[in-house]
Amino acid sequence: MIKESRVIKESGAIKESGIGAAPGPTLVLASASPARRATLTAAGVEVRVLVSGVDEDAVVAHYGVTDAQDVALVLARAKAEDVASRLGSDADFEGALVLGCDSVLELGGQVHGKPADAAQAIARWQQMRGGSGVLHTGHWLIDARDDGGGGTLGAVASTRVHFGTLSDDEIAAYVATGEPLAVAGGFTLDGLGGAYVTGIEGDHHNVVGVSLPLLRDLLAEVGVSWHQLWRR
Repeated sequence: MIKESRVIKESGAIKESGIGAAPGPTLVLASASPARRATLTAAGVEVRVLVSGVDEDAVVAHYGVTDAQDVALVLARAKAEDVASRLGSDADFEGALVLGCDSVLELGGQVHGKPADAAQAIARWQQMRGGSGVLHTGHWLIDARDDGGGGTLGAVASTRVHFGTLSDDEIAAYVATGEPLAVAGGFTLDGLGGAYVTGIEGDHHNVVGVSLPLLRDLLAEVGVSWHQLWRR
């Protein structure tokens, strides 16, 4: 079983939740991913979206990271921090919890994000077919609530994905849909690519883009219970 790793906690006193705590904090998702938003919405979470303007290549170069889990985590952190720094300029987002996420696929010792073009997506699927890789999703949570403790912390969830043995025609047809070009690793579990994934080891939500159990744990660290995010 693949387990969460790379847990990091920084600044801010962590408050204990209890009777009288204000319910229903706002969760701001620092990601343009419709799959992440849909996953949270399906889980009953009221979520708002504010997309970051992070240059991912520049962030990775700045931190000098090469390990797949580290890449996912520093990108998630950069996105969360970018959005958190802009909350005060919009009253609708002021005083919220900010979640940054980023996913990468570790395959054959290499780190892969979204394919750059169709040719790269085809080559990647030719490498993936009949084998497996590990999808890492970095999560970074910032407590920017007015009555919060100011905590900032992150962790990575990792899930092993097993791929079917696709023919060249199947790969070409799938890449032609455009779906692989829009997602980390060049595949989906909840879309057209679902038929090409034969199994997973770990949290399936993580493959879609956000690990709900890991997010629940991060929220608990800043004194927020999962049910407080449910739509009311």
